Amino acid sequence: MPGTFTDPPHELSPEQVRERLEGGEIELVDVREPYEWEAGRIAGARHIELERLAGRADELPKDRPIVFQCRLGARSAMATQAFRAAGWDAYNMTGGITAWVERGLPIEPDGGYVAEH
Repeated sequence: MPGTFTDPPHELSPEQVRERLEGGEIELVDVREPYEWEAGRIAGARHIELERLAGRADELPKDRPIVFQCRLGARSAMATQAFRAAGWDAYNMTGGITAWVERGLPIEPDGGYVAEH
């Protein structure tokens, strides 16, 4: 569907993200707010808030895929779309950290949780 924020070929499931993250194949970028990051996050993710992302784009590698994630996948879908348009090999994690946790995948710190937006 043209014009929508979700482009299925550029979506990865939490399981696909975990496998690629553990294999060192991707850069995972969490675009949530600081309080959300502090509440609970995926080990190995880099935190760059959505509003700061454009100004810090030069920190992100262009030589391997980047996967963006947020709480539910909407903010990260916007980041994915913008970075793909700018030449990055960017993907969105479907369902965000909420889907990650629902599938029983680990977050840190111990006792971490998904904060409401």
